[in-house]
Amino acid sequence: MMPRASCLGRQVGWLLLALLTGCIRPAPPAIDWRIEAESPSAKVRFLSGGVIDIDTPQGLSLWYPRRLAGPVRIAFDAMAIAAGGPNDQVSDLNAFWMATDPAVPDGSVFARPRTGRFADYDTLKTYYVGIGGNRNSTTRLRRYTGRPGDRPLLPHHDRGDPSALLQPNRWTRIVLIADGNRIAVERDGRPLFALSDPEPYRGGWFAIRTTQSHLRIRRLALSRP
Repeated sequence: MMPRASCLGRQVGWLLLALLTGCIRPAPPAIDWRIEAESPSAKVRFLSGGVIDIDTPQGLSLWYPRRLAGPVRIAFDAMAIAAGGPNDQVSDLNAFWMATDPAVPDGSVFARPRTGRFADYDTLKTYYVGIGGNRNSTTRLRRYTGRPGDRPLLPHHDRGDPSALLQPNRWTRIVLIADGNRIAVERDGRPLFALSDPEPYRGGWFAIRTTQSHLRIRRLALSRP
């Protein structure tokens, strides 16, 4: 583990960079991330260069620990690993953003611990994108309503074309936007989904989500749209 003084120096450096670039806050150190994993054999490793390695045989959510207030732009690089490992399935690069739990007073997603099982998140109010789901056959955008089983899927938010799916061992830049009524997902600088939400979620938490897969995440940046 990095000595405390070195950690503080790096955090100050991140903060200065954030102020200069418009980033609203730096990525937290490894110890702050919240992990909800369905399997005890799931692994989340924090590698050099700010890379997060997620290797799991079942459902897993990796939560950024701080609440975000809109408007917000969440950007990160992601890679689906295919190197012969048991979980190298090239599938399920997913994310929740602006997530809250309507059953608790402050909406915190951490007030009621979840197991990492996908159905556990049905009670959240959140935006959700699943890139390369169902063994890399679908890419979808949903708006969860906080009611179990109520995750509406519009026809134009359900894609299966090759350009919307994952490619193994290749970095892709994902951007999630919540800007008032404008909700959007971009990939490598191009629109993937757009939603005009008449009742937008204006604040909440963000998580990387996957199941039976091996992902790497890097260059997380939070800014204004």
